[in-house]
Amino acid sequence: MTGFVMDFLGAELRETGGAGERIGNWRTGRDTAGILWLAMDCEGSSTNVISRKVLEELNTHLAAAEADLPRALVIRSAKDGGFAAGADIAEFKEVASDPETLLREGHAVFDRLAALACPTICVVHGACLGGGFELALACDIRIGVRGASFAFPEVQLGLHPGLGGTFRSVALIDPVEAMTLMLTGKSAHTKKAKALGLLDAVVKERHVAAAVQAAANGDLEEHEQGLKARAFSLGTARSYAARQMRSQTEKKAPKAHYPAPHALIDLWEEHGDDPAAMQKAEIESFGKLLQTDTSKNLQRAFFLRQRLRGNAKGKDGIQNVHVIGAGAMGAEIAAMAAIRGKRVTLGDTSNAALGRAMKLAAEICVSKHLGGIEKRNALDRLMPDPEGYGIATADLIIEAGPETMEIKRSIYEGLASRMKDGAILASNTSSLSVDELATDAPDAARFAGLHFFNPVSRIDLVEVVKGPDTSQETAARLAAFCGAIGKLPVHVGDYPGFLVNRALVPYLMEAMALLDDGVPKEVIDSAALKFGMPMGPVTLADQVGLDIGLHVAQSLSEGLEKPMAPISQTLRDKVAAGETGKKAGKGFYDWSDGAPNPQSDKDGPDDLTDRLILPMLDACVEVLRRGVVAAEDDIDAAMIFATGWAPFRGGPMHYARSRGIDAVVQRLHDLSAAHGPRFDPDPGWQSLS
Repeated sequence: MTGFVMDFLGAELRETGGAGERIGNWRTGRDTAGILWLAMDCEGSSTNVISRKVLEELNTHLAAAEADLPRALVIRSAKDGGFAAGADIAEFKEVASDPETLLREGHAVFDRLAALACPTICVVHGACLGGGFELALACDIRIGVRGASFAFPEVQLGLHPGLGGTFRSVALIDPVEAMTLMLTGKSAHTKKAKALGLLDAVVKERHVAAAVQAAANGDLEEHEQGLKARAFSLGTARSYAARQMRSQTEKKAPKAHYPAPHALIDLWEEHGDDPAAMQKAEIESFGKLLQTDTSKNLQRAFFLRQRLRGNAKGKDGIQNVHVIGAGAMGAEIAAMAAIRGKRVTLGDTSNAALGRAMKLAAEICVSKHLGGIEKRNALDRLMPDPEGYGIATADLIIEAGPETMEIKRSIYEGLASRMKDGAILASNTSSLSVDELATDAPDAARFAGLHFFNPVSRIDLVEVVKGPDTSQETAARLAAFCGAIGKLPVHVGDYPGFLVNRALVPYLMEAMALLDDGVPKEVIDSAALKFGMPMGPVTLADQVGLDIGLHVAQSLSEGLEKPMAPISQTLRDKVAAGETGKKAGKGFYDWSDGAPNPQSDKDGPDDLTDRLILPMLDACVEVLRRGVVAAEDDIDAAMIFATGWAPFRGGPMHYARSRGIDAVVQRLHDLSAAHGPRFDPDPGWQSLS
């Protein structure tokens, strides 16, 4: 894309002597038709961000355009990756004491763009997010290259749009649709964006120049709001819609934990008929939200994601991947690798399983919004391989067989003679010892755990499990492979449950113990939801599969220094009866009519929430003390991105420090006195206080 864009600019602007001249973060010049092109090209980055510097430079370009008005002004990106990733989050800390000044400066630039006395055209390819989306909204016309998408991800940072998105979006398209985009952070991909009216035209890259000419000539019909949208200029209509929005938002993002979406609803209800008032209120509201603990912790989660991405730097040297096992995990791993450009063979002794895997891969392509050609190419890269011919050419073999030592050992037999030199073998084990598995691997130095989480297509975290003999090169290549297929790698050592399951299983087992104590499942789940977990532990156990949970708990308990809650007899009975959860239609909940609603207003034991949450914190401290992970930030990142652990609290270790190490330790002592030694504080707490 970048090459095409820059070649195009060069060809169009060469005659004027301004062939894509770079000025700071922008390339600029006028073509022979008198159209001024501004191509955003942030220095030193593969991605554009809407930083203070970018806005200052844009303001300079707009001043020059006012002085010498072009026939039209076009803004687009010179980056392959897309239009813009949004605001520069790092700048939020720099302006923490006075965010409103920066916001007003940004608004002034976008207002200047919106007021320019010539057609302003934004050409969007790839992702157009946050501040980039708001830049596009400030233009008169938006042209999308196929594959373009728009989103307001600010809600994921505990914020709402702050550079005009709140009032420009509701003025352009159906206000309810605009509010939904802002409240959820969901993307509007090309087709939907066109239907909503965010895009005035959708073209292929080679037709951009013609579309721009048409826009400059006034030949593109701009989107107009319909009767429904105009109805929301009435306060009564907005108030009714706002009540509905608040009710739905509270279910998924309680105001006590996530104030931003509720503040946005208030803005629209009060000022939705007055753009100037809404602009002023947007700036004030954004500034206040930026100071909240929720926003600070969600920004922390953003930087934790960046930290894990840093683990994936470097070349993986992996083009060909062979996955052994076409069950749900193996199928999704294979699909994601193929979607991201790897050539993948998928082996299984069952042709039926391979057929289901290929069908699932096609469904994942659709869920990832791949276009027709992209989907075809991805599926062409994924080949069913019942005979295992791909083993001989694979740079990486991922074993995703059943979770038993015997089966995995049988899979490894004979691989040495079939694998090429330098190939890596990795196991997707979730609970078995990598060190023990390595004894049967062809080369222990080129063997490691590569623990994906179900569903692979939706959960980004991957634990790269380094055994005692795993080479550093192998671990680094596996982490780079994770990055290449869009995943977030965290390096962990070999220990029962590694990191995530070591922390999560005690949470699930304590919930089972509470059930055995007579606490209703809905009360248990509601306590976890009120704390901020994305799903209650009883519901989660049903989702995972009670048989799998029982197996992992048994495997884990055998190798731990300190006991977890005793394995529930109720859990054993459920598994024995075949009531294994969602996949069986019944577990602790009845799933025959869809997902359960575990909400309950009944009170549980006073120590209910701490009984669920503190064992996770204690397990995190244990793995830190034992060197299973290198740093507290790795723990917080892994738990947030693998389990959804209350991100507005900043992660379990951050929560422990916020609550107070001494206070947490004392509470564990209290729980130990009441319920037994499983709550004894780990010795590692002493080094944290």
